[in-house]
Amino acid sequence: MANILNIEQFLLNAESIPVVDVRSPAEFENGHIPGAFSIPIFTNEERAIVGTNYKKNGKENAVMNGLEIVGPKLVDFVKEAKKIAPQKKILVHCWRGGMRSASMAWLFNTAGFEVEILEGGYKNYRTHSRDLFNKIDKLFVLGGYTGSGKTDILKEMEKLGAQFLDLEGIANHKGSAFGAIGQHPQPTTEQFENMLAKKLGEFDLKKPVWVEDESRQVGRCAIPDNLFAHMRDTHLIKIIIPKKIREKRLVKEYGCFPKEPLETSIKNIERRLGGLRAKQSIDALESGDMLKVAEITLEYYDKAYLHGNSKRNTKLIYELEIN
Repeated sequence: MANILNIEQFLLNAESIPVVDVRSPAEFENGHIPGAFSIPIFTNEERAIVGTNYKKNGKENAVMNGLEIVGPKLVDFVKEAKKIAPQKKILVHCWRGGMRSASMAWLFNTAGFEVEILEGGYKNYRTHSRDLFNKIDKLFVLGGYTGSGKTDILKEMEKLGAQFLDLEGIANHKGSAFGAIGQHPQPTTEQFENMLAKKLGEFDLKKPVWVEDESRQVGRCAIPDNLFAHMRDTHLIKIIIPKKIREKRLVKEYGCFPKEPLETSIKNIERRLGGLRAKQSIDALESGDMLKVAEITLEYYDKAYLHGNSKRNTKLIYELEIN
């Protein structure tokens, strides 16, 4: 028989035992426990068929339908599990800890595995993960104009022992119109939240946690509402660095990329930059004057940053001038 574990014990065991997610591929792709393996009982199409059958003809009919679909796959499920968990210890979950996880746990148990199931399934995991953002006791935000090197500073602080929640690194995006250039594809917002929660789970939430100042969206990934609200209502250390230094940093960071994605990014902010300045920026790009491109685009980003800071409590903003 499989043991039923609460979320805390399940995640603790997951540090050394493989996790198998038996939901459909589409469910898994939208969001899953970081590090989990996908062994779906049903394909996306099969899940839709069984669900429709359940609504039209009731549970018993849908169960029989499901058995007909799954029967031929049982051997393959066990073979896959043996590859994932050669020690024959395995953790299993579905959406709510119902029939799908119970059925797969029975199969693995029959095949000689030691199986444990997540109580409440992935739904329970999501509740637990999102609640972690409410448990940060001391949150500090490092801010500053674009090109100030905030991420580099925070990574150096991390080497010295600071707890840094790297929103941009986890989102695979640097947070601006140029932020996707040179990055891996972004996760879904749901998976972004899961990965943030995993990192938070490694922290001591009674000690300070540092984040970089961001808008609500980091590319296509949305920062969780409760975390973003906390970021906007806590201490901001704003570093002030000369614009010329920031321009050089941006040239070093983006000047190595092909012109096409850079031009596309400039066009994405054309309406806010203004038609004339956008054209001047693209002309500078074509002529290879990357410092000019940085100078013009920073006009927009500096204004946008000032506007964002205007919504903060000025008593919580501390400016730090560095060269």
